[in-house]
Amino acid sequence: MENLTNGAYRILLRGGQGEYEEKKSRFIATVRRCDTEDEAVAFIEEMKKKYWDARHNCSAFCIGSRGELTRCSDDGEPSGTAGRPMLEVLMGSGIRNVAVVVTRYFGGVLLGTGGLVRAYGQAVKDGLAACETGIMRPGAELLLETNYNDVGKILYLLGQKGLEALESEYGADVTLKILLPLEEKDAFCKELTEATAGRVKLTLLRERTYVDKEK
Repeated sequence: MENLTNGAYRILLRGGQGEYEEKKSRFIATVRRCDTEDEAVAFIEEMKKKYWDARHNCSAFCIGSRGELTRCSDDGEPSGTAGRPMLEVLMGSGIRNVAVVVTRYFGGVLLGTGGLVRAYGQAVKDGLAACETGIMRPGAELLLETNYNDVGKILYLLGQKGLEALESEYGADVTLKILLPLEEKDAFCKELTEATAGRVKLTLLRERTYVDKEK
C-alpha cells in the first residue's frame, strides 16, 4: 500500500461489509463514506434501525482530510473495548471521511476485554477489505502547446508516467490538457522542456484535487 505524503489521503470509492465470528458471536462491519458529521450520525442511526435486534451496534468515524473530527461509541460494551479499537483501525488505514458500524449478535459466550478488542478491530479490517478505495491528491492541470514533430516525444513521456490527456486538439499546432500530482509538476515540466529543446509551451491552468483509483 502506498505511503501517502504532501496532503494526499485515502477515500472510499465504494463501501463494503465484512463479517467476523468469535465463539459464536457474529460481528458484522458495515463501512460507508460520510463527508460530514451529520452524514455519519444518520448512517449510524440507519444501521441501528436495520439491526434493531442485535445486542450492540458500535460505531466510529473519521471526518476531514487530516482526520480532524473523530468519534466512537462502545454502545453498551465495556468501555474502550469496541469504539476505540474500531477507530484506531480506521485511522491506521489512512482513509478519511469514513464511518463504520460493527453490529454484534451475542453468541452466549463472554469474550473478555482482550477478546472484544480483537474481535471489533478484526471486523473493521474485514469490512475495509471489502471496500474500494482511491487517493485524493493535490493536482496540477497543465496546458501543453507543441508542434507535430514533438508530439510523439510528449505522448511517450506521458505514457511512461501513466498519464493520459484530459483533452487534445490537433489544429495548426497540438494542444493537450493533462492532470498530474502537484508534487511531480516541476520535475515533469523540466523533462518535457528538455525532451523538446524548449519548444513546448507549458501553462499552469489551475491547481485542484483529484481522485486516483488505487491499484
